[in-house]
Amino acid sequence: MKPTSIRIIAVLSVLGAAPAMAETIALQCGKVFDSATAQMQGAKTIVIDNKRISQVLSGISAVPGAKTVDLSGQTCSPGFIDLHVHLGQQSNPQSYSEGFRLNPEFTILRAVGYGKKTLMAGFTSVRDLGGENSLALRDGINQGLVDGPRVWAAGKSIATTGGHADPTNGLNHMLADAVGTPGPAEGVINSPEQGREAVRQRYKDGSDVIKITATGGVLSYAKSADAPQFTVEEVKAVVDTAKDYGFTVAAHAHGKEGMKRAILGGVTSIEHGTYMDDEIFKLMKQNGTWYVPTISAGKFVAEKAKIDGFYPEVVRPKAARVGALIQSTFSKAYKAGVPIAFGTDAGVGYHGDNAREFGFMVEAGMPVNAALQTATFSAARVLGSNDVGQIKQGYFADIVAMPQDPNQDISVTERVSFVMKDGVIYKQP
Repeated sequence: MKPTSIRIIAVLSVLGAAPAMAETIALQCGKVFDSATAQMQGAKTIVIDNKRISQVLSGISAVPGAKTVDLSGQTCSPGFIDLHVHLGQQSNPQSYSEGFRLNPEFTILRAVGYGKKTLMAGFTSVRDLGGENSLALRDGINQGLVDGPRVWAAGKSIATTGGHADPTNGLNHMLADAVGTPGPAEGVINSPEQGREAVRQRYKDGSDVIKITATGGVLSYAKSADAPQFTVEEVKAVVDTAKDYGFTVAAHAHGKEGMKRAILGGVTSIEHGTYMDDEIFKLMKQNGTWYVPTISAGKFVAEKAKIDGFYPEVVRPKAARVGALIQSTFSKAYKAGVPIAFGTDAGVGYHGDNAREFGFMVEAGMPVNAALQTATFSAARVLGSNDVGQIKQGYFADIVAMPQDPNQDISVTERVSFVMKDGVIYKQP
């Protein structure tokens, strides 16, 4: 084991674990969101045994021998799922130099804090698409060493040379020479064969999902945010190899041509999707490709681009131009019938603010219950999970409550009053 890995495990081992579970818990909910039908239902009593939901009873019921939690004035929902986060980082004016200054022990401590903020905001599951230390944080949470959401971790994203996830972008030639030319192990490929090797490396590393950067990116130290960066053959090689290991593939993509190649190559989801048009909408529906919009990130970067020095000058015009378009793209995609699942790109924006995305979706024309469904039932389908995303017998007891029906005020999603994950209560009125 590498010395750094030993230090990270030592750091995690001294950070507080979750509280002990009661044997049986009964949640008495005033209203319950049925994520499968996207309907708000009346009062129910949810019974939890050993991490999972054992019964869902109609009305407010007494359950003999159970610890009763009175949520009769609250609206309960399956725990929210954010399909696009980066728990190891958060944007700030020093982001581009932190890699040269901060030790891994500090970044994992920071990630622990971001993970807990996310959980306490009601997001009981996340897909971490390329965050630093995401694998170690996932394992620490799973072992009960620290509190945080259930994590599906991609590990290092897969890019092409000079692409959005090339780790040597922006380095001077002396540093680049010292680092060496990144290859599949570092997540940089330039052929179908290298694409297969990169996926196998992610499997070896312990990843849960694969992420590719099918186009340029807004925040990468490079000029283009939307140029295509994979061939269809390279995408297919990644997707086909991922299937061998049970992985789905998420594709970061802003430009149309890169999205088109990613969809034809068989990816599960398109992240961001800024320059989608009717042709792309049609192609996504034909191929069953999910759209994860990340409106929050677009709003954040467009705002921060106005501040001198927040982003490098090569990044600033991209942030101003691309960020401002994502919400309008989302509106068109929804009206076109593209399948949509929830994601924020938290880490670009601030962790713990994830639920602001609901308001942006509703503002763009999506009904409240449909927005809630994107972060529950639909997000679970993207993950390929039959354990999360519903309040249903046999599912994990991942449940949140809000002080009123979000159909009356969508902003209550930003003020969850109760959080349960795996049958453990982390927050209650």
